[in-house]
Amino acid sequence: MPDAAATLHVGEALAGGVAAGRVLHLRGELGTGKTTVVRGLLRGLGFTGRVKSPSYTLVEPYSISRLNLYHFDFYRFKDQTEWLSSGFREYFNPDSVCLVEWPERAGTLLAPPDLDLALEFAGEGRRAILQSRSRTGELWLLSFLSRS
Repeated sequence: MPDAAATLHVGEALAGGVAAGRVLHLRGELGTGKTTVVRGLLRGLGFTGRVKSPSYTLVEPYSISRLNLYHFDFYRFKDQTEWLSSGFREYFNPDSVCLVEWPERAGTLLAPPDLDLALEFAGEGRRAILQSRSRTGELWLLSFLSRS
């Protein structure tokens, strides 16, 4: 991905496969574009409001049509026990879509996602690596590939 516009496009292409109950993990160093992907995904779903990083609030909720979407950022977790005390487990249910930045900070307490997106620096741009982790994730990945 050569620039921010291409990173937004990745998110927009992911939007086509979003459905209640799905979970996306976003991994990568600071500045690789995790929140930009989420912004593109939300734009692809028709959300026109401000999209901000949940770095300090830990979660930003969005209600889009009948979809409850939660954007998490666990960067500030010092260890996985903070996941236990956060109360966030209830958000991960069949009625919600959860997008999680820095999922590794919750350790093994966080269930595997349907889709895992790793972003990494590649020269002047970025590289996105998508892997499905469930049957639902396979369908989401196929949807993404047909739109990208």
